[in-house]
Amino acid sequence: MTTPSSLESLIEALRCLPGVGPKSAQRMAYHLLQHERAGARRLADALQLALAALRHCQRCNTFTEADICARCLSPKRDASLLCIVETPVDMNMMEQTHAYSGLYYVLMGRVSPLDGIGPADLHLDRLLARCDDGQVREVIIATNYTNEGEATAHFLSEMLKSRAVGVSRIARGVPVGGELEYVDSGTLAQALRERRPLAG
Repeated sequence: MTTPSSLESLIEALRCLPGVGPKSAQRMAYHLLQHERAGARRLADALQLALAALRHCQRCNTFTEADICARCLSPKRDASLLCIVETPVDMNMMEQTHAYSGLYYVLMGRVSPLDGIGPADLHLDRLLARCDDGQVREVIIATNYTNEGEATAHFLSEMLKSRAVGVSRIARGVPVGGELEYVDSGTLAQALRERRPLAG
């Protein structure tokens, strides 16, 4: 039995989602059409609205409906601190810590030679303009501790060396509440290397 072309198109479109292979996409498509037609319409409408309304913030590069996002415009943020993250999701995670009150720059990716993504693909001219605006005093590199994230952090730190800003990297180590017997040896070794003296 041949699958209708419109259904094939839906299945293929769903495969663009991360972690969704052919079987998962097929299950999702059949579920939406068989049990969630109203949900499918909401999803289609929401996607259409998001694609039409959202753009990149001119200052931090995250998604916004205005030229500059509300976070960048907030007078409560410390404009002397600029935290560089890979994605808007990473920025949201940083915000959930309630430990950072500065501003952000979202790369919307990372250096990944295997995927054909080099520094030029990250459009870093806007980031450099931010670092040279006279307000930023410290840049905090908060890319992920993956091979690609480390390569990106190294490239950024080299690029920012000649700028009049301090450059730091978020630390890594034992998670809060973690027990040493369950922590992998690489993380534990890094925690030892990044140890700091206790006050007092």
